[in-house]
Amino acid sequence: MKVIQTWDDGIVSDIRLIEVLRRHQAKATFCLNPGLYQENRSFGWIHENREVWRLSIHELVDVYNDFEICSHSMTHPYLTDHSADHLHWELQSSRHILENIFQKPVLGFCYPFNTYNDFVKDAVRSAGYKWARGNQHQEIVYPPIDPLEFHPCCHFLDQDFWGKYDRQKERNGVFFFWGHSYELTDETMWENFEMRIGGISSDPEVEWAFVADLFV
Repeated sequence: MKVIQTWDDGIVSDIRLIEVLRRHQAKATFCLNPGLYQENRSFGWIHENREVWRLSIHELVDVYNDFEICSHSMTHPYLTDHSADHLHWELQSSRHILENIFQKPVLGFCYPFNTYNDFVKDAVRSAGYKWARGNQHQEIVYPPIDPLEFHPCCHFLDQDFWGKYDRQKERNGVFFFWGHSYELTDETMWENFEMRIGGISSDPEVEWAFVADLFV
């Protein structure tokens, strides 16, 4: 079974998350908004009474070295609210900037707020993306009917995470989960997360993969 994971927003807590992933040789895909990064780290928002900070643009290469990079648009808007011209900027510019920063192709897209429609999908396709994360949770996720609606199995905090994992393993399928590192809000959650990643890495029937590995 292949296991893939995507993490959104490019925030400071990704540094700790990546330390966990590296300890267990786990691959992951990070979905970034290049229009929101500044010269220095910048305040993003409040989550459960904690500040969430974005990385600086100068940290991105070192932090995400060796991981897969996905566009999450330039500025994380509701794409369904925008014109074709603005969509072109959000989709094309974000891809080009990320490819310039990381010096490698950016083939995937993650819809901000998991919101899209056929018009947005057509724009994503025209921008040259090969896959995009969909907004539903499904038991059987691969191969998707449309790669631009590649739905995950679950969020990483899903109470049935291991049940869905085991059912995919029985099918020798693809287990796909997603999340945000800021959702890990205390030491117990971090410890449980590391045990989860370690458990997957130690499973001899499992192989970590990047999303693009499934579509290239």
